[in-house]
Amino acid sequence: MRPDGGPVEPAPLLLKIVVAGGFGAGKTTLVSAVSEIEPLTTEEYLTSASASVDSLNGVEAKTTTTVAIDFGRCTFTEPQPMRLLLFGTPGQERFWFTWDDLSSGAIGAIVLADTRRLQDCFPAVGYFEQLGLPFVVAVNEFDDAPHRYSPDEIRQALDLPEQVPVRLCDARRTPSAINVLITLVQHALTRARSSLASPGVRP
Repeated sequence: MRPDGGPVEPAPLLLKIVVAGGFGAGKTTLVSAVSEIEPLTTEEYLTSASASVDSLNGVEAKTTTTVAIDFGRCTFTEPQPMRLLLFGTPGQERFWFTWDDLSSGAIGAIVLADTRRLQDCFPAVGYFEQLGLPFVVAVNEFDDAPHRYSPDEIRQALDLPEQVPVRLCDARRTPSAINVLITLVQHALTRARSSLASPGVRP
């Protein structure tokens, strides 16, 4: 009990989540949209020196890029106190070496997909599949995307198993981004319960 006689509130459960995806898919935007603190970003301006390695095809308006991590925090009180620690990864291939450290201890990952450059999320999908980390695919619907696709069409294009959730979202909108977080937490908890019920069998 507290000194004033009131009940001691339980400490929130700390959950680490990775936000990955291709270059320009909206990872920094999503972390910023849901973070209750001023997010830590490591964005740098794109220069002509990176033009040969960072293709802007489809994202010509992009002027900055993450070179290390993005970090944000989001707290839920229901169904139990949870504090989500969000780590956004760099999207460019030359920074993929950071993914192992950023994924260590995570309960799951969000893979942001940009339908203008859908192939750019393939490496993240393959990485988390190989790692065995629960993940969801969040399709960030950009205003200038030439086509809209259903979750089933995205699932088929990425050859995802049925148990991997696919959600349409707008990474700029807090409610939409939070729905993606909730989907991931629920998916990761379901995976964890299934693993406990069937030791040695990966769901």
